Amino acid sequence: MLIKNFTPGAFSNVNFTIESSIWIFLALAMVVVRDLAYMVRIRVLTDNLLSWRKSFQVIMLWEFASAVIPPSLGGGFAVAIYLLNKEKVELGKSISVILFSSLLDGIFLGVMAPLAYFLAGGEMLFANLNIKLPQFLSYFINEKSIAFTFWLVYFSVLFYKLLVAFALFVDAAAVKRFLVTIFRLPVLRKFALKAQATGDEMIIASGELKGKTGAYWFWSIFSTFVSWSARFLIINFIIAAFTPDYLNHLVLYCKQIIIGIINIISPTPGGSGLAEIMFSQFFKAELQNNLTLATALALLWRLISYYPYIFAGVIILPRWIKRVYAN
Repeated sequence: MLIKNFTPGAFSNVNFTIESSIWIFLALAMVVVRDLAYMVRIRVLTDNLLSWRKSFQVIMLWEFASAVIPPSLGGGFAVAIYLLNKEKVELGKSISVILFSSLLDGIFLGVMAPLAYFLAGGEMLFANLNIKLPQFLSYFINEKSIAFTFWLVYFSVLFYKLLVAFALFVDAAAVKRFLVTIFRLPVLRKFALKAQATGDEMIIASGELKGKTGAYWFWSIFSTFVSWSARFLIINFIIAAFTPDYLNHLVLYCKQIIIGIINIISPTPGGSGLAEIMFSQFFKAELQNNLTLATALALLWRLISYYPYIFAGVIILPRWIKRVYAN
């Protein structure tokens, strides 16, 4: 994947200075902050059943799974449940932790996406886009109207997250009945067993979340917002490293929220391909329409925020398997 996405000579016209090195260091620091926040969250959600070492391994393997499984197929959702269960977190609690983690991510995007749209302005976010997608991606994304695609994905995800929230905090059994009824339709019948399993997971998770303390809610939500903010600030720092002119960092941040939501429906592992295309188009104004620089920085962004998890997974996975299956 790395070879396929690598453009020979991409960095030949990029000048690395002391100042740019500082910005790149800050981008790398955001990767660490992001993963530390995820580790804090997984420890809080499991009631500190995981040590820091185990939390690190679980998060790295979860990110590894998300990097090799398309976002449209749920990323590493099922894998994460398996990882926790093998760490001797009982199955019901594992389901609860991962389902609630998904809801927390949805809360962040659900709140920040419309906020980003109105703070930065729709014209600023979607101006001068000329995205040419490969044919297989055009089946999933409306390249003629990225704004329409964004809102379609946003409200679809929002509806599902609200359904999950209702199940977790109000009436999980009613949501299960709703899902089972909907998936009895002829078009959706082949997904009926999956819908029933999802309903069962929501009922289990709902029971696990009862009686949690205020500290539990605060740290889980706070760590979620810290991790996502750190994820988005990576691009802010990368672009700042090679763009001497004044940058509107709020607009840069808001554009990444748009990209993150659109990328949810990517059919490729880790959104590979689509993410790079979105980067070059959404940030071309900040890069003064320099396509060569955009290509180089898109690759640098993925080298910092995507490929390390693949390599980490390759290194950690055999050791994790050896440890959890030792007995």
